[in-house]
Amino acid sequence: MNDISFKKINQLAIPALIAGVAEPLLSTTDLAIIGNINKNATESIASIGIVGVFLSMLIWVFGQSRSVISSIISQYLGANKLNEVKNLPAQVIVIILVTSLLILGISYPFAREIFQFYNADGLILDLSVDYYKIRVFGFPFTLLTIAIFGLFRGLQNTVYPMIITIIGTLVNIILDIILVYGIEGYIPQMNIKGAGYASVISQVLMAIISVVLLVKRTNISLKLSMPFNKEVPTFITMMLNLFIRTVALNTALYLATSYATSYGEKYIATYTIGFNIWLTGAFMIDGYASAGNILSGKLLGEKAYDKLLILGNRLIKYGFIFGGFIALVGFIFYKPIGLLFTKEPEILEEFYHSFGIVLLMQPFCSIAFIFDGIFKGLGETAYLRNVLFLSTLLVFAPILLILNEFNYKLYAIWFAFFGWIIARGLPLIVKFQRNFLYLTENK
Repeated sequence: MNDISFKKINQLAIPALIAGVAEPLLSTTDLAIIGNINKNATESIASIGIVGVFLSMLIWVFGQSRSVISSIISQYLGANKLNEVKNLPAQVIVIILVTSLLILGISYPFAREIFQFYNADGLILDLSVDYYKIRVFGFPFTLLTIAIFGLFRGLQNTVYPMIITIIGTLVNIILDIILVYGIEGYIPQMNIKGAGYASVISQVLMAIISVVLLVKRTNISLKLSMPFNKEVPTFITMMLNLFIRTVALNTALYLATSYATSYGEKYIATYTIGFNIWLTGAFMIDGYASAGNILSGKLLGEKAYDKLLILGNRLIKYGFIFGGFIALVGFIFYKPIGLLFTKEPEILEEFYHSFGIVLLMQPFCSIAFIFDGIFKGLGETAYLRNVLFLSTLLVFAPILLILNEFNYKLYAIWFAFFGWIIARGLPLIVKFQRNFLYLTENK
């Protein structure tokens, strides 16, 4: 039954919304706690920001497996042919884990060179290397969890990812407090290293719970069997498209981080706080993107093109309202949000000057991210690749470079992101409307 009611969309979106904030919330928790330590707080915030951008790049590149797996599984579910891909999950999980271990092995010994590339130096560079060499060990576990989340979503289940995320986040917050600040007489104060250990432990726990729930509560088998499933080439092709797309995305993130770092410590610290709040908002909106991803794949499998068109129109409305709500809450709590992350006057001054742009972006972000999800569910990864590549090359980079010449600093970065978001979302809406209006009329 192709139910796309408000109730059904929110049954999928709200748990996915909670689950989607896992990784950015881990980083944001680190920032809030590290920002209040009594030694090198500004440098530590900057280091977490630089490492966070690099780890986000890795996770966004390889974590696209969630959307790809969800797309394939949901389309087969809609076509009532799920048995044809029963051995696919174990095969793609092995591919993902082997790749993640290779990345870990390659990046670990070159951590210093990697963060020098982000213009980090001195104490910020040293802290970045220390933090990364701990956090990176959580990378394979994060990708395993993300892949299993994709399987759950393909089966139209967003509740299990929500439960896993809540547990992991709570454990991370508790461990952050204990390990960063220490317990006198029992556990020494570890500062930024403690935040790294807390994140890794929570990521390992989430991976374990994910595997147990998948094996115990679904018919999905993690037993590896050969030959390769016929959808493995499709999986690899979609991953390659999304890999190229994510390279373009991370080019924008690299440029933003590099420019913010070059402006000085207070600017990279301010940008780090703003970026992590922006990222948290993006992943909250991703709840509706996930609903679009899950339902669009299933409806495409059922060839219910008229329902797909209605779904897209409804998600535009829901996403814009939700993004507007996030912006409104941000403006109401404008001052307390800054104080939550730092007490440094110079950082707060810069934060309050530029944070409004981050909030104004939220409704537009919601639509862009929702249609990202829909197009991933439809398997339209080549078009997503082209749109993001052109948006970065023709919109983000020129705006940043031009406004930087006028010494706009953080304004240059956030206005570049604003234009980039609009350039990403508009072509997706136009193509979706044109294609499915045609298919509906000619069905």
